[in-house]
Amino acid sequence: MIWKLRRLETRPRAALCVALFSWLSACTSVPLREGASLGSYAGMSPSGGTLTQAKLRVDSAPVLAAKTVRIVPTSTQIGSRGFEPKDLALVTNAIDRALCTDLGDRFQVVAPSQPADLVIHATVTDIVATNRTAAASSIVASLGGSVAGLGVPIPRLPIGLGGLAIEAEAVDKDRSQKAAMVWSRGANIITTRARVSAVGDAYSLSSAFASDFSRMLLKGKDPFKGMPAIPSMQRLRASLGGDPKYDACKAFGTAPGIPGMVAARFGLPPTWTDRGAAVSR
Repeated sequence: MIWKLRRLETRPRAALCVALFSWLSACTSVPLREGASLGSYAGMSPSGGTLTQAKLRVDSAPVLAAKTVRIVPTSTQIGSRGFEPKDLALVTNAIDRALCTDLGDRFQVVAPSQPADLVIHATVTDIVATNRTAAASSIVASLGGSVAGLGVPIPRLPIGLGGLAIEAEAVDKDRSQKAAMVWSRGANIITTRARVSAVGDAYSLSSAFASDFSRMLLKGKDPFKGMPAIPSMQRLRASLGGDPKYDACKAFGTAPGIPGMVAARFGLPPTWTDRGAAVSR
């Protein structure tokens, strides 16, 4: 009898898991388009995961032989889209900060004035704005569900979701391209927390791009193949607002840490907790 009751109890859970998995596909579609910032787009192969679209190329031998990297601040090619300059600066800086932290797992990150085996530069080619009204409604529904003690995750409204598209490359001392990636991803209603900001989803997705691109350089191969790596202690420390491993990364400031996590939980704009770059670049 007890076994039968337990089996009945698991049915709603199983149904919920199936529903959540199907809902995961409800996300913004961000076109994967080539921009004009890479030295070459030749030889790139389609790749990506369940949520991410990508094309990439990597020369494994020289990338794995490299010991030092230098990060050129991320630029944008989106023109005037009605975004506040401070919001765009926050997104590009978040990309740089995440790249600096993630690449530090294997490479020594050097200052802008120092030579490096690889020079990294990313360019934002598209930002799909988050609809702040829809985001606010999703936040209210989510918080209401928590207060009611439902114990069931409340998905975001499947409207007004934002997205991000980026391309980046790594070149050697002779400006020869050794790795390149064209990447796009949209927010989804389950794993991307709603934030009342036009760049809320783009800001949240910046770390996903940095993780994919960094993993390609750390391993010298397609980052979408194989199991994801366990975050290192230095990455966990930096994500909690600790000082970065290398002094060169201090230019991008520190992560918002726990206050940032709390702000994200309540859907507050990232500008409320992220102070951005530490110095003028």
